[in-house]
Amino acid sequence: MASEELNAVMLQRIEVAPGLAIMRVVPSGWELPEFIPGQYAVLALPGSAPRSAGSEEEDPKPKDPSRLIKRAYSIASSSVLGEYLEFYIVRVPSGQLTPRLFALNHGDPLWLAEKIRGMFTLQDVPPDKHLVFVATGTGLAPYMSMLRSEFAPGSSRRFAVLHGARHSWDLGYRSELMTLQRMAPNFTYVPVISQPEDERIPWKGQVGFLNNLWEDGLIERAWGFKPTPEDTHIFLCGNPLMIEAMITTLGKDGFNEHTKREAGQIHLERYW
Repeated sequence: MASEELNAVMLQRIEVAPGLAIMRVVPSGWELPEFIPGQYAVLALPGSAPRSAGSEEEDPKPKDPSRLIKRAYSIASSSVLGEYLEFYIVRVPSGQLTPRLFALNHGDPLWLAEKIRGMFTLQDVPPDKHLVFVATGTGLAPYMSMLRSEFAPGSSRRFAVLHGARHSWDLGYRSELMTLQRMAPNFTYVPVISQPEDERIPWKGQVGFLNNLWEDGLIERAWGFKPTPEDTHIFLCGNPLMIEAMITTLGKDGFNEHTKREAGQIHLERYW
């Protein structure tokens, strides 16, 4: 028996690609709390929970199988939906929690923290500033919540998403973002892969690293003007190597990191 009762249920687990899934979780017997787009929630399972097929054997195994293994995950769902919390999660074969989450099916219990936290939000961004969301892998999740909650098609405020992954099949939410781009002239979506040689069908999109796209003026061409610190804020989420490369690149154009002590135009969320 876990030291804390499992208080939520897996509503749906959608396999995006092997080891990559969209998971929807609902509370069991209590109401979802309000949250701000960009925040995270904590999920957990006890060490006694089974691991999914294809996972590596744990070494060492949990000392107390009843103890909950807790991890924080950014919320991808809209803050106004109120039906479930959605998470975009990659399985780490040697990890403690994700192999157990990937073993869950519809209706299986898990633990969900009742408090939602996080400062990676749009609250410090003036509403008249344009936004560029840069992510690798599952770092896209908080941006999906922001877009689903805050984006207004046809407004004068520009939005752009630059999403990097190794392969095209790792580009979660690609169909939704492509549809949004077709429908909204103020939205730009740029999927980027780093290993095009593995593609079964030749990849015709962008290849390489996200900071190179900025240096090449991709957003400037898409928007028709060059983003500047005076009119644009940049959000970075994912691989720390990407984040550091983007900070260096953006610094050349006068963008500065936003901190508690000093207001800036670069907002960070490091996943590890």
